[in-house]
Amino acid sequence: MIRHIVVWRVKDGPDRQRTLDAIRERLLGLKSVITEIRKLDVGVNITPGPDASDVLLYSEFDSTGDLAAYQRHPEHVRFVEFMAPLKLEKRVLDHEF
Repeated sequence: MIRHIVVWRVKDGPDRQRTLDAIRERLLGLKSVITEIRKLDVGVNITPGPDASDVLLYSEFDSTGDLAAYQRHPEHVRFVEFMAPLKLEKRVLDHEF
């Protein structure tokens, strides 16, 4: 099994909470259209600070091949394009368990 964990810091703006909610909803929607996802959870930080990330994606896959298929899936690609202008920083950790 593979765990795929991503955290983002998002740019500030007047509609910040709406943006965070939209990110969360789009990520959660991937579970219903990408069959390789075994588990997916999304968290939005409730205690912001200078060292804090804003959004966390936790997902699980059966194999590195399934993770690669997820990353190539058109809906994931659309999400990456959606996030490009919104993010300040992105960190990724993939590991086997």
